[in-house]
Amino acid sequence: MCACLTDDLLIQDVARRFAEAEVAPGAAKRDRTGEAPRDLLRQLGELGMLSIAVPQEAGGAGASYRALCMAIEEISRADASLGVVMSTHHSLACLPLAEHGTAEQKQRYLPALLKGEMIGAVSITESHAGSNAADIRLQARARNGAYVLSGEKQLITAGAFADLFILLASTDPDAGPKGLTCFLLPRTARGVHIGRVEDKLGLTSSGTAQLVLDEVELTDHDILGGKGNGYRILLALLSKSRLGIASQANGIARAALDAALAYAKERISFGQPIIRHQAVGFRLADMATEIEASRHLTLHAASLIDAGLSFHRESSMAKLYAGEMVERVCSKGLQTLGGNGYLRDYPLERYFRDARVCQIYEGTSDIQRMIIARSLEE
Repeated sequence: MCACLTDDLLIQDVARRFAEAEVAPGAAKRDRTGEAPRDLLRQLGELGMLSIAVPQEAGGAGASYRALCMAIEEISRADASLGVVMSTHHSLACLPLAEHGTAEQKQRYLPALLKGEMIGAVSITESHAGSNAADIRLQARARNGAYVLSGEKQLITAGAFADLFILLASTDPDAGPKGLTCFLLPRTARGVHIGRVEDKLGLTSSGTAQLVLDEVELTDHDILGGKGNGYRILLALLSKSRLGIASQANGIARAALDAALAYAKERISFGQPIIRHQAVGFRLADMATEIEASRHLTLHAASLIDAGLSFHRESSMAKLYAGEMVERVCSKGLQTLGGNGYLRDYPLERYFRDARVCQIYEGTSDIQRMIIARSLEE
Protein backbone atom coordinates (compact mmCIF):
# COMPACT_ATOMS: atom_id res chain seq x y z
CA MET A 1 0.00 0.00 0.00
CA CYS A 2 1.50 3.35 -1.02
CA ALA A 3 2.21 5.93 1.67
CA CYS A 4 -0.25 8.46 0.25
CA LEU A 5 -3.12 5.98 0.43
CA THR A 6 -2.12 5.08 3.98
CA ASP A 7 -2.31 8.76 4.93
CA ASP A 8 -5.74 9.05 3.31
CA LEU A 9 -7.04 6.07 5.29
CA LEU A 10 -5.64 7.46 8.54
CA ILE A 11 -7.42 10.77 7.95
CA GLN A 12 -10.61 8.91 7.09
CA ASP A 13 -10.32 6.88 10.29
CA VAL A 14 -9.90 10.02 12.42
CA ALA A 15 -12.96 11.56 10.78
CA ARG A 16 -14.99 8.37 11.25
CA ARG A 17 -14.14 8.05 14.94
CA PHE A 18 -14.94 11.70 15.59
CA ALA A 19 -18.19 11.45 13.65
CA GLU A 20 -19.36 8.41 15.57
CA ALA A 21 -18.34 9.69 19.01
CA GLU A 22 -19.07 13.42 18.81
CA VAL A 23 -21.20 14.26 15.77
CA ALA A 24 -23.83 11.53 15.43
CA PRO A 25 -25.23 11.65 19.00
CA GLY A 26 -26.52 15.22 18.64
CA ALA A 27 -27.41 15.23 14.95
CA ALA A 28 -31.15 14.63 15.37
CA LYS A 29 -31.41 17.34 18.04
CA ARG A 30 -29.56 19.87 15.87
CA ASP A 31 -31.90 18.97 13.02
CA ARG A 32 -34.89 19.84 15.23
CA THR A 33 -33.47 23.03 16.76
CA GLY A 34 -31.28 24.37 13.95
CA GLU A 35 -28.47 24.90 16.44
CA ALA A 36 -25.23 25.97 14.75
CA PRO A 37 -22.45 23.37 15.09
CA ARG A 38 -19.76 25.88 16.11
CA ASP A 39 -18.25 23.71 18.85
CA LEU A 40 -17.98 20.75 16.49
CA LEU A 41 -16.33 22.91 13.84
CA ARG A 42 -13.80 24.09 16.40
CA GLN A 43 -13.08 20.50 17.35
CA LEU A 44 -12.68 19.60 13.68
CA GLY A 45 -10.16 22.41 13.43
CA GLU A 46 -8.24 21.08 16.41
CA LEU A 47 -8.10 17.66 14.74
CA GLY A 48 -6.76 19.18 11.52
CA MET A 49 -9.91 18.31 9.58
CA LEU A 50 -10.33 21.89 8.30
CA SER A 51 -6.86 22.05 6.79
CA ILE A 52 -6.54 18.64 5.11
CA ALA A 53 -5.88 19.75 1.52
CA VAL A 54 -4.44 23.17 2.34
CA PRO A 55 -0.73 23.27 1.41
CA GLN A 56 1.79 23.01 4.23
CA GLU A 57 3.40 26.32 3.27
CA ALA A 58 0.05 27.98 4.03
CA GLY A 59 -0.24 26.24 7.40
CA GLY A 60 -2.32 23.28 6.28
CA ALA A 61 -1.76 19.54 6.43
CA GLY A 62 -0.81 19.30 2.76
CA ALA A 63 -2.72 16.04 2.37
CA SER A 64 -4.64 14.94 -0.72
CA TYR A 65 -7.98 16.16 -2.02
CA ARG A 66 -8.95 12.51 -1.97
CA ALA A 67 -8.43 12.47 1.79
CA LEU A 68 -10.60 15.56 2.14
CA CYS A 69 -13.44 13.86 0.24
CA MET A 70 -13.14 10.77 2.42
CA ALA A 71 -13.30 12.88 5.58
CA ILE A 72 -16.32 14.90 4.40
CA GLU A 73 -18.11 11.65 3.59
CA GLU A 74 -17.57 10.33 7.13
CA ILE A 75 -18.76 13.56 8.76
CA SER A 76 -21.79 13.75 6.44
CA ARG A 77 -22.67 10.16 7.26
CA ALA A 78 -23.25 11.38 10.83
CA ASP A 79 -24.60 14.87 10.10
CA ALA A 80 -24.97 16.26 6.59
CA SER A 81 -25.38 19.82 7.87
CA LEU A 82 -21.95 19.73 9.47
CA GLY A 83 -20.55 17.99 6.39
CA VAL A 84 -21.58 20.75 3.99
CA VAL A 85 -20.23 23.49 6.26
CA MET A 86 -16.95 21.59 6.55
CA SER A 87 -16.82 21.28 2.76
CA THR A 88 -17.56 24.91 1.89
CA HIS A 89 -15.38 26.28 4.69
CA HIS A 90 -12.43 24.22 3.48
CA SER A 91 -12.80 24.43 -0.30
CA LEU A 92 -14.43 27.84 -0.79
CA ALA A 93 -12.81 29.84 2.03
CA CYS A 94 -9.53 28.27 3.18
CA LEU A 95 -8.31 27.08 -0.23
CA PRO A 96 -8.91 30.36 -2.09
CA LEU A 97 -7.06 32.23 0.63
CA ALA A 98 -4.20 29.74 0.53
CA GLU A 99 -3.99 29.84 -3.28
CA HIS A 100 -4.71 33.50 -4.04
CA GLY A 101 -4.28 35.47 -0.83
CA THR A 102 -1.49 37.94 -0.18
CA ALA A 103 0.95 37.25 2.64
CA GLU A 104 -0.90 39.79 4.77
CA GLN A 105 -4.32 38.28 4.02
CA LYS A 106 -3.10 34.79 4.87
CA GLN A 107 -1.57 35.97 8.12
CA ARG A 108 -4.74 37.83 9.06
CA TYR A 109 -7.25 35.05 8.43
CA LEU A 110 -5.85 31.61 7.65
CA PRO A 111 -4.60 30.46 11.07
CA ALA A 112 -7.98 31.12 12.70
CA LEU A 113 -9.87 29.55 9.77
CA LEU A 114 -7.77 26.39 9.81
CA LYS A 115 -8.28 26.00 13.57
CA GLY A 116 -12.04 26.51 13.32
CA GLU A 117 -11.83 29.68 15.41
CA MET A 118 -13.28 31.53 12.41
CA ILE A 119 -15.74 30.07 9.92
CA GLY A 120 -15.63 31.03 6.27
CA ALA A 121 -18.48 31.18 3.75
CA VAL A 122 -18.73 31.94 0.06
CA SER A 123 -21.20 34.62 -1.03
CA ILE A 124 -22.08 34.38 -4.72
CA THR A 125 -25.81 33.82 -5.22
CA GLU A 126 -28.25 36.70 -5.70
CA SER A 127 -32.02 36.60 -6.13
CA HIS A 128 -31.66 36.79 -9.93
CA ALA A 129 -28.22 35.15 -10.27
CA GLY A 130 -28.09 31.50 -9.24
CA SER A 131 -26.78 29.03 -11.80
CA ASN A 132 -25.43 31.90 -13.93
CA ALA A 133 -22.86 33.44 -11.60
CA ALA A 134 -21.76 35.74 -14.44
CA ASP A 135 -25.02 37.66 -13.95
CA ILE A 136 -23.90 39.10 -10.60
CA ARG A 137 -25.27 42.61 -10.17
CA LEU A 138 -23.91 43.60 -6.77
CA GLN A 139 -21.54 46.45 -7.53
CA ALA A 140 -18.41 47.50 -5.70
CA ARG A 141 -18.44 51.19 -6.61
CA ALA A 142 -15.15 53.10 -6.43
CA ARG A 143 -15.41 56.09 -4.10
CA ASN A 144 -12.69 58.07 -2.34
CA GLY A 145 -10.07 55.36 -2.72
CA ALA A 146 -12.41 52.61 -1.49
CA TYR A 147 -15.10 50.28 -2.82
CA VAL A 148 -18.64 50.78 -1.55
CA LEU A 149 -21.10 47.87 -1.63
CA SER A 150 -24.83 47.98 -1.03
CA GLY A 151 -27.16 45.10 -1.79
CA GLU A 152 -27.98 41.53 -0.85
CA LYS A 153 -26.61 38.03 -1.27
CA GLN A 154 -28.77 34.93 -0.84
CA LEU A 155 -28.60 31.29 0.24
CA ILE A 156 -25.20 31.44 1.92
CA THR A 157 -24.22 28.17 3.60
CA ALA A 158 -23.08 28.98 7.17
CA GLY A 159 -24.06 32.59 6.54
CA ALA A 160 -25.88 32.77 9.88
CA PHE A 161 -22.68 32.19 11.86
CA ALA A 162 -19.77 32.76 9.45
CA ASP A 163 -17.00 35.18 10.41
CA LEU A 164 -15.54 35.78 6.94
CA PHE A 165 -17.27 35.94 3.55
CA ILE A 166 -15.58 35.35 0.20
CA LEU A 167 -17.82 37.71 -1.71
CA LEU A 168 -18.20 38.13 -5.47
CA ALA A 169 -19.08 41.62 -6.72
CA SER A 170 -18.70 43.63 -9.90
CA THR A 171 -15.98 46.27 -10.04
CA ASP A 172 -16.63 46.91 -13.75
CA PRO A 173 -20.23 46.24 -14.86
CA ASP A 174 -19.37 46.88 -18.53
CA ALA A 175 -16.80 44.06 -18.54
CA GLY A 176 -19.25 41.27 -17.71
CA PRO A 177 -17.61 38.24 -16.06
CA LYS A 178 -14.18 39.85 -16.45
CA GLY A 179 -15.36 42.68 -14.25
CA LEU A 180 -16.13 40.43 -11.26
CA THR A 181 -13.85 40.58 -8.24
CA CYS A 182 -13.53 38.52 -5.06
CA PHE A 183 -13.48 40.43 -1.79
CA LEU A 184 -12.67 39.28 1.72
CA LEU A 185 -15.52 40.60 3.83
CA PRO A 186 -15.33 40.24 7.64
CA ARG A 187 -18.64 39.86 9.41
CA THR A 188 -17.57 42.67 11.73
CA ALA A 189 -17.23 45.23 8.91
CA ARG A 190 -19.45 48.27 9.30
CA GLY A 191 -22.68 47.94 7.34
CA VAL A 192 -22.70 44.12 7.27
CA HIS A 193 -25.96 42.57 8.47
CA ILE A 194 -27.22 39.00 8.53
CA GLY A 195 -30.68 39.02 7.06
CA ARG A 196 -33.18 36.20 6.94
CA VAL A 197 -31.99 32.82 8.19
CA GLU A 198 -33.75 30.37 5.90
CA ASP A 199 -36.26 27.79 7.16
CA LYS A 200 -35.38 24.81 4.98
CA LEU A 201 -36.56 21.31 4.11
CA GLY A 202 -33.27 19.79 5.27
CA LEU A 203 -29.76 20.65 6.46
CA THR A 204 -31.45 22.72 9.12
CA SER A 205 -28.33 23.47 11.19
CA SER A 206 -26.13 24.58 8.29
CA GLY A 207 -27.15 28.21 8.86
CA THR A 208 -28.24 29.17 5.34
CA ALA A 209 -28.79 32.91 5.43
CA GLN A 210 -29.11 36.18 3.56
CA LEU A 211 -26.33 38.78 3.68
CA VAL A 212 -27.33 42.45 3.62
CA LEU A 213 -24.74 45.12 2.79
CA ASP A 214 -25.42 48.77 3.63
CA GLU A 215 -22.72 51.10 2.33
CA VAL A 216 -19.96 48.65 3.24
CA GLU A 217 -16.50 50.04 2.50
CA LEU A 218 -13.66 47.78 1.38
CA THR A 219 -10.22 48.59 -0.04
CA ASP A 220 -7.69 47.08 -2.42
CA HIS A 221 -6.27 45.21 0.58
CA ASP A 222 -9.54 43.25 0.75
CA ILE A 223 -9.40 42.05 -2.87
CA LEU A 224 -8.57 38.38 -3.25
CA GLY A 225 -6.56 37.31 -6.29
CA GLY A 226 -6.57 40.59 -8.15
CA LYS A 227 -9.23 42.89 -9.53
CA GLY A 228 -11.36 41.29 -12.26
CA ASN A 229 -10.23 37.73 -11.49
CA GLY A 230 -13.12 36.75 -9.25
CA TYR A 231 -15.17 34.80 -11.76
CA ARG A 232 -12.18 32.75 -12.94
CA ILE A 233 -11.09 32.01 -9.36
CA LEU A 234 -14.49 30.87 -8.17
CA LEU A 235 -15.26 28.75 -11.25
CA ALA A 236 -12.01 26.85 -10.72
CA LEU A 237 -12.75 26.40 -7.03
CA LEU A 238 -16.32 25.24 -7.66
CA SER A 239 -15.02 22.53 -9.97
CA LYS A 240 -13.14 21.17 -6.96
CA SER A 241 -15.66 21.93 -4.24
CA ARG A 242 -18.52 20.13 -5.97
CA LEU A 243 -16.65 16.94 -5.06
CA GLY A 244 -17.33 17.89 -1.45
CA ILE A 245 -21.04 17.83 -2.25
CA ALA A 246 -20.64 14.47 -3.98
CA SER A 247 -18.88 13.23 -0.83
CA GLN A 248 -21.67 14.64 1.32
CA ALA A 249 -24.21 12.77 -0.82
CA ASN A 250 -22.18 9.56 -0.49
CA GLY A 251 -22.13 9.95 3.28
CA ILE A 252 -25.89 10.50 3.51
CA ALA A 253 -26.49 7.49 1.27
CA ARG A 254 -24.24 5.30 3.40
CA ALA A 255 -26.16 6.36 6.50
CA ALA A 256 -29.44 5.50 4.78
CA LEU A 257 -28.13 2.06 3.83
CA ASP A 258 -26.84 1.47 7.37
CA ALA A 259 -30.24 2.31 8.86
CA ALA A 260 -32.20 0.26 6.32
CA LEU A 261 -29.88 -2.73 6.66
CA ALA A 262 -30.06 -2.72 10.46
CA TYR A 263 -33.85 -2.53 10.33
CA ALA A 264 -34.12 -5.27 7.69
CA LYS A 265 -32.08 -7.65 9.83
CA GLU A 266 -34.28 -7.09 12.90
CA ARG A 267 -37.79 -6.67 11.48
CA ILE A 268 -39.63 -10.01 11.33
CA SER A 269 -42.30 -10.53 8.73
CA PHE A 270 -43.85 -13.83 7.60
CA GLY A 271 -41.66 -15.61 10.11
CA GLN A 272 -38.24 -14.31 9.05
CA PRO A 273 -36.15 -11.10 8.90
CA ILE A 274 -37.33 -9.03 5.98
CA ILE A 275 -33.83 -8.92 4.48
CA ARG A 276 -34.43 -12.56 3.47
CA HIS A 277 -37.38 -11.54 1.34
CA GLN A 278 -36.09 -11.10 -2.18
CA ALA A 279 -37.85 -7.79 -2.75
CA VAL A 280 -36.08 -6.25 0.25
CA GLY A 281 -32.75 -7.96 -0.29
CA PHE A 282 -32.58 -6.88 -3.93
CA ARG A 283 -33.48 -3.31 -2.95
CA LEU A 284 -30.62 -3.22 -0.45
CA ALA A 285 -28.28 -4.74 -3.03
CA ASP A 286 -29.16 -1.97 -5.49
CA MET A 287 -28.55 0.67 -2.82
CA ALA A 288 -25.13 -0.74 -1.96
CA THR A 289 -24.13 -0.97 -5.63
CA GLU A 290 -25.14 2.61 -6.41
CA ILE A 291 -23.24 3.93 -3.41
CA GLU A 292 -20.11 2.04 -4.39
CA ALA A 293 -20.29 3.34 -7.96
CA SER A 294 -20.75 6.90 -6.72
CA ARG A 295 -17.83 6.68 -4.30
CA HIS A 296 -15.55 5.42 -7.07
CA LEU A 297 -16.57 8.30 -9.37
CA THR A 298 -15.93 10.81 -6.59
CA LEU A 299 -12.56 9.45 -5.46
CA HIS A 300 -11.40 9.02 -9.05
CA ALA A 301 -12.07 12.70 -9.77
CA ALA A 302 -10.29 13.67 -6.53
CA SER A 303 -7.31 11.54 -7.53
CA LEU A 304 -7.10 13.43 -10.83
CA ILE A 305 -6.88 16.68 -8.87
CA ASP A 306 -4.08 15.24 -6.74
CA ALA A 307 -2.22 14.09 -9.87
CA GLY A 308 -2.46 17.54 -11.46
CA LEU A 309 -4.57 16.21 -14.33
CA SER A 310 -7.73 17.58 -15.93
CA PHE A 311 -10.68 16.76 -13.68
CA HIS A 312 -13.53 19.09 -14.58
CA ARG A 313 -15.65 16.60 -16.53
CA GLU A 314 -15.08 13.86 -13.96
CA SER A 315 -15.94 16.24 -11.13
CA SER A 316 -19.24 17.11 -12.80
CA MET A 317 -19.96 13.43 -13.43
CA ALA A 318 -19.37 12.63 -9.76
CA LYS A 319 -21.55 15.52 -8.56
CA LEU A 320 -24.33 14.64 -11.02
CA TYR A 321 -24.38 10.95 -10.19
CA ALA A 322 -23.98 11.31 -6.43
CA GLY A 323 -26.63 14.03 -6.17
CA GLU A 324 -29.23 11.90 -7.92
CA MET A 325 -28.08 8.61 -6.42
CA VAL A 326 -28.56 9.79 -2.84
CA GLU A 327 -32.22 10.65 -3.39
CA ARG A 328 -32.87 7.22 -4.88
CA VAL A 329 -31.02 5.45 -2.09
CA CYS A 330 -32.76 7.40 0.68
CA SER A 331 -36.15 6.73 -0.92
CA LYS A 332 -35.41 3.01 -1.07
CA GLY A 333 -34.15 3.07 2.50
CA LEU A 334 -37.31 4.78 3.70
CA GLN A 335 -39.39 2.25 1.78
CA THR A 336 -37.58 -0.58 3.53
CA LEU A 337 -38.78 0.71 6.89
CA GLY A 338 -42.34 1.02 5.61
CA GLY A 339 -44.52 3.25 7.77
CA ASN A 340 -41.75 3.60 10.34
CA GLY A 341 -39.55 5.24 7.73
CA TYR A 342 -41.97 8.14 7.59
CA LEU A 343 -41.67 8.80 11.34
CA ARG A 344 -39.22 11.15 12.99
CA ASP A 345 -38.46 8.41 15.51
CA TYR A 346 -36.25 6.93 12.78
CA PRO A 347 -33.41 8.72 10.95
CA LEU A 348 -34.46 7.89 7.37
CA GLU A 349 -36.80 10.83 7.07
CA ARG A 350 -33.93 13.20 8.00
CA TYR A 351 -31.60 11.60 5.47
CA PHE A 352 -34.36 11.86 2.84
CA ARG A 353 -34.82 15.59 3.52
CA ASP A 354 -31.09 16.31 3.63
CA ALA A 355 -30.48 14.47 0.36
CA ARG A 356 -32.66 16.55 -1.93
CA VAL A 357 -30.48 19.66 -2.07
CA CYS A 358 -27.49 17.71 -3.38
CA GLN A 359 -29.01 18.07 -6.86
CA ILE A 360 -29.29 21.83 -6.47
CA TYR A 361 -26.42 23.66 -4.80
CA GLU A 362 -22.88 24.12 -6.11
CA GLY A 363 -24.18 23.50 -9.61
CA THR A 364 -27.54 21.90 -10.33
CA SER A 365 -27.80 18.55 -12.06
CA ASP A 366 -28.76 20.41 -15.25
CA ILE A 367 -25.61 22.50 -15.05
CA GLN A 368 -23.49 19.38 -14.57
CA ARG A 369 -25.07 17.80 -17.65
CA MET A 370 -24.26 20.95 -19.63
CA ILE A 371 -20.62 20.82 -18.55
CA ILE A 372 -20.34 17.12 -19.40
CA ALA A 373 -22.07 17.54 -22.76
CA ARG A 374 -19.79 20.41 -23.77
CA SER A 375 -16.71 18.39 -22.78
CA LEU A 376 -17.81 15.64 -25.15
CA GLU A 377 -17.60 18.09 -28.06
CA GLU A 378 -13.93 18.90 -27.39
